Amino acid sequence: MNLKLTPNIMPLAVRPNLTAGLAKAQVGGAESSGFAGALKGALNSVSATQNESARLQREVQLENPKVSLEETMVAIQKAQIGFQATLHVRNRMVQAYTDIMNMQV
Repeated sequence: MNLKLTPNIMPLAVRPNLTAGLAKAQVGGAESSGFAGALKGALNSVSATQNESARLQREVQLENPKVSLEETMVAIQKAQIGFQATLHVRNRMVQAYTDIMNMQV
């Protein structure tokens, strides 16, 4: 059972091999730059993790002997942590937007 987070599972924001602080991110075969590309890549990564978790859950429910319960539980926890991190980023962005909109001009 592999418990190590690999770069293809981790959101873009926490990947150790990012260059130039999110300057350019590879998203869906097209190159995007800046924060929008990094955010889109992170959301795609979280979505893929959730999809994999759902697939493993379905396989366990169908009693597939090739899928272990431990592997499924780890995938569920990875998906949950990724979703919580995404939710926190969204809340921070909404708060920043609200703060900017409430500034006096």
